[in-house]
Amino acid sequence: MSNREGIAEEVPVQQQDQQPGKENEMQPKPIYDDGKPGLGRLKKKVAIVTGGDSGIGRAVAVQFAKEGAEVVIVYLDEHEDAQETAKAMADYGKKPLLMSMDVSVEDNCAAIIRKTIRHFGAPDIIVNNAAVQYEQHSVEDISAEQLEHTFRTNIFSQFYLVKFALPHLKPGSTIINTASVTAFKGNPVLIDYSSTKGAIIGYTCSLSQSLVKKGIRVNAVAPGPVWTPLIPSSFDEKKVAEFGKNTPMERPAQPVEIAPCYVFLASEESRFITGQTLHPNGGTIVNS
Repeated sequence: MSNREGIAEEVPVQQQDQQPGKENEMQPKPIYDDGKPGLGRLKKKVAIVTGGDSGIGRAVAVQFAKEGAEVVIVYLDEHEDAQETAKAMADYGKKPLLMSMDVSVEDNCAAIIRKTIRHFGAPDIIVNNAAVQYEQHSVEDISAEQLEHTFRTNIFSQFYLVKFALPHLKPGSTIINTASVTAFKGNPVLIDYSSTKGAIIGYTCSLSQSLVKKGIRVNAVAPGPVWTPLIPSSFDEKKVAEFGKNTPMERPAQPVEIAPCYVFLASEESRFITGQTLHPNGGTIVNS
């Protein structure tokens, strides 16, 4: 089940029936922490991570905690997963603020910023990571309701959260948006999802230019296939079992392999980088 680095290479047959999925029901469980100590790169920083209860969001929250940040975890309704993430962060001496919020609703994003400021102070790092995806084999099968929900969750939420955070962001603050390899190579059964991820790339480039003179950096991460709850809650059992095998590395990533990109983009190490996209995708060549 794993290679020499302990990273799972094969995925057993499984499926979940509700988006965005629950990590506690997955087998094997995604790997979100390597147990190595942090370097204090995010001390005195306050970070908001949407979709922070599981998957990439959980790995990012844990890595931020070990780097010294205070973290707000925003999630939909996966309370057990959120508590597990909080428990993992406690191992590094951090207690996150957990918020069960639907980020597709503009007023909720305003509330996230208000509650963050009351609890930790003004945010320094915004990680727009929440997303949903629904497999449809034809554009004719994508209902207006699905289309709107996918766009509201995946891209509208990023506009909303930044809109309300911006008055409180200082020079040196960073915004990191989760895109996807599908933004660059497409996916025939994730047409609306891929479209939102393409929009995120355009949003990242444009927002970075808008905010560069304020000293605020904006970047994106475009992962390839990653073993997260979104996978068994999106695809049938056969596709789940084959997930990630079409990459040059012939396996899906684990969240712990993606999170360092966010740490780098959130830290001073990347202070001359803005408007860019990192591509942890297992070797897939994309034009960016």
